[in-house]
Amino acid sequence: MKNVEIERKFLVEYLPDKLDKYMCFDIKQGYISTDPTIRLRKRDNEYILTVKGGADITGLHRAEFELPLSEEQFEKLWKKVETDLVIKKRYLIPINDDLTAELDIYEGQLSGFMNVEVEFSTLKDAVLFEPPKWFGAEVTEDRRYSNASLVKYGIPVKK
Repeated sequence: MKNVEIERKFLVEYLPDKLDKYMCFDIKQGYISTDPTIRLRKRDNEYILTVKGGADITGLHRAEFELPLSEEQFEKLWKKVETDLVIKKRYLIPINDDLTAELDIYEGQLSGFMNVEVEFSTLKDAVLFEPPKWFGAEVTEDRRYSNASLVKYGIPVKK
């Protein structure tokens, strides 16, 4: 169980070469609640309940608690999901400084949308991070790009 998540989120300018050489997971997730955020996620054969929030919640640094579930627990809780589904493929792409870019390519109602996140161990590392060229505009602080918002309101119209 993690207690804090430090991450930066970006749109995708273009896909990196040879995407098929990277580890990839199929993800299906839904939300029991979007305020506060209570998410159920199936990642391949792994089942997770996640709660995000806290008084200090921002895009870059927020409280996050993840609890592993059995398939049976997941299926029982899944009946409580009140949103449409988020379906995506997540590619884990090694990048500079021993970091991993988590590239999400969405399917279903969000088909065609892509974003990429990088998690950090410290705020200093997050602030000093220089994104690769294939990363697009940063949307870390833009709540419209959270998965909870995407599933409720769709892909934001670019300004």
